[in-house]
Amino acid sequence: MEILATPRLRLRTADPGDADFYLALVNDPGFLEHIGDRGIRTRDDAVQALLDGPIAMHAAHGHSLYVVELKGSGTLIGMCGLIKRETLDGVDIGYAYLAPYCGRGYAYEAGMAVLGLAPALGLPRVLAITSPGNVASNGLLCKMGMRFERVVHLVPGGTGSNLYSLDFEQPASRRATAGSSPTERTR
Repeated sequence: MEILATPRLRLRTADPGDADFYLALVNDPGFLEHIGDRGIRTRDDAVQALLDGPIAMHAAHGHSLYVVELKGSGTLIGMCGLIKRETLDGVDIGYAYLAPYCGRGYAYEAGMAVLGLAPALGLPRVLAITSPGNVASNGLLCKMGMRFERVVHLVPGGTGSNLYSLDFEQPASRRATAGSSPTERTR
């Protein structure tokens, strides 16, 4: 199901037919270096990971990682979306792209579109995490208007992850029911 489109990209929900693409993505050297080894080695592993991950998350929360494809060709190039992790107190934006599609502005284009969904989903704030050494992702998050907060340790004994946040203004009708004051910016 298509979730949104940008001038160059289409973002849609994942399905088991995306297993070959997902297998390539999670074993891409950049993914392994900056996100980690998920232990997904076969097509069957990839199908199960999609079912247990983005497909289940979308069913449970109404958002997840979406498959990003090029509008003109339908080529699958990466994933980007809103994730609810047990290790974070809020929803975060996540993304990963196959190496040939990095550095072309696709992550920014899809990321900004995904951030635009957050207020409509009733999310007053979106988080992001990235490894401190991932220069490209740290720069991208800042370019998207996210603010560095602190280093968090999501895995005991881990080196830590940079935590970013972006707060959205809430309409007055939502502020009254949310029980919190509005925050200062959206970008």
